[in-house]
This record gives sequence, structure tokens and C-alpha cells, in this order.
Amino acid sequence: MMESSPSPPLVSVVTPFYNTADGLAECIESVLGQSYENFEYILHDNCSDDGSSEIAASWAAKDPRIRLIRADRFRGQVANYNQALSHISKQSRYCKIVQADDQLDPDCLKSMVELAEAHPRVGLVSSHYREGDRVRGTGLPAHETVLSGEEIIRRHLIDGIYLFGSPTTVLFRSEIVRQRQPFYAEDRLHEDTEACYEILHDWDFGFVHQVLSYLRVDPESTYGRMRRLDDPLLDGLITFHRYGPRFLSPGEFQHHRKKREERYYRRLARAVLLARGPEYWAYHRAGLATVGLKLQWGRVARAIPAELLSMATDPRETLHELKARIRWNH
Repeated sequence: MMESSPSPPLVSVVTPFYNTADGLAECIESVLGQSYENFEYILHDNCSDDGSSEIAASWAAKDPRIRLIRADRFRGQVANYNQALSHISKQSRYCKIVQADDQLDPDCLKSMVELAEAHPRVGLVSSHYREGDRVRGTGLPAHETVLSGEEIIRRHLIDGIYLFGSPTTVLFRSEIVRQRQPFYAEDRLHEDTEACYEILHDWDFGFVHQVLSYLRVDPESTYGRMRRLDDPLLDGLITFHRYGPRFLSPGEFQHHRKKREERYYRRLARAVLLARGPEYWAYHRAGLATVGLKLQWGRVARAIPAELLSMATDPRETLHELKARIRWNH
């Protein structure tokens, strides 16, 4: 008598949302169109009032894998994500967040689960992703698919490659999600990045060399607003100062700290030349304060001549940034 093959592991897919009617249907459709079929889909409504609730309800009525959960009260974004994650099935082996503005490739779950199943020490799987018309999450050689958590963090800190993307880009083992309460720290500026760092202190990292997710570029979204405030560079500096002493030798830390801060202050010098407003500077002062740093105007001033030369030699990029500033201000 032939033995039946074991069923594939259950994946909990989670989309927390609040007033995302414009992209929610496309997000849900991309999840339901997965080639991997053994998943539950939690739609967590944070008291939406723009029609998002009705969109979610219409899809939930069509597919029994969907659980629509309405929050008992409105929460901030990170608290809402944590609340949504608290509802994942006790039987799920993996957990995948899909933000309501984003979409998955049809083979996203299949490819990520296959890698994780082949490597039980992998706690977090990432991949290439598309942001607008750009492919992100590059920098890892194609033959490297599994690395120790410590190694990938060192590469982040030393080489500046960023492989975690956004919450939509990564898949976690559900046991990690259940153990971390709350999953995302609610007092951090870059709680998703820091969750990945902390998980990789104890687990290996897996990477699928395919574009498996698509991030919508919306200047009015939280993600879009942070990007136009030069958040990725600030994120890198904060995580370097928070985790560098843990994963780098004192000599390595000091050497790479100097390089990172030089790059950061060059960007701030450009912000001065582009006449960035009070919101920009308040954001950076607040971010630096989370790791005990202060914005040093003397270093900004010293970086201005070099940045002026850079802008003069690349007028096309300068014009692009000025046009973007005009769009944001309207």
C-alpha cells in the first residue's frame, strides 16, 4: 500500500489595512492567485472608513481561506501589525505579511517555503523585489542562498547591502512570530529592520534570487513619505550604531562608522542645497536621537562644497530631485 505524501505546511498570510481602498483588491487577488495553495489569509481591518472594509468583505465571501478580522479600536500602524500577527493559526509553520499597497508574484509562497523547508535553521527568507520600475534587494551573489544570520548582518553593516526590503518582502517561521511578543517593537523608528536583525542573531538567512514581490510607489503612503525624507540612509545609520558594536570588532566599527557618517552628511548637505523643509530636519533629528546622536550642522556645512560639485556634474539627477520636490509640495 502506497503511503500518502505529507501535506505542505500551512502558511499564515497577513494583510493589516487601514483606508487602502485604492490597492487592496489587487493585493488580495495576488495572494489568492498563489501557486502554493495551503495558506490561510488574515485581513485585519484597522477601523477603515473609505470602503476598504467592504472590499475585504466581498473577497472573504468568495474564498474560505480568508478570515476578515475587524479591530475593536483604531491603533497606530505598528500596533495594528502586531495585533494582526497575533491571530495567525497555531498550526501554521510560516508567516508572510503582505502590505495592503503591495502584491506578490504567483510563485512567491512556493519559492520561499521550498527554501525554508530545505533548511530548518533558516528563520527568515527574503528575495529580490520590484519598487516601481527598479529591482531592489540586490548585492548577494547568485550562488549564495543560505547564510548564517551573523554573516548577513555583517554584510549589511560593512557593505551596506540591504536585503530585507519591506515587511512584504520577507517570510518568517511562525514559531518566531509567536515567540516575539510584540513582534515589532513599537518604540523604534525602523521596527521592521530591527526585527530582522534580532531574529538573525539566532537564525540563518535564506534568499531566493527572483523578484517575488512588488511594492507600490505612492508618495502619500507611510512608506513613500519615509523614502522622500531620505529614510533608507537614516535607517542604515541607526541600525549601524545600534547593532554594529554587537557584530563588529571595535576597529571595524570605528572604520565603517566614519564611512557611513560621511555618506550620511553628504546627503544632508544635498538636502540643504535642495532647500528641504522643517519636516525633513525634524525627522532626522528625531531619528538620530534614538541612538544618542545629534545632527551636527558643522559636518553638514563642510560637506556642501563636495556636494555642490557632485550636483554640477550630474545635472540630470539634480533636476529629477527638484521636480520631485515640486510634486511633493503640491
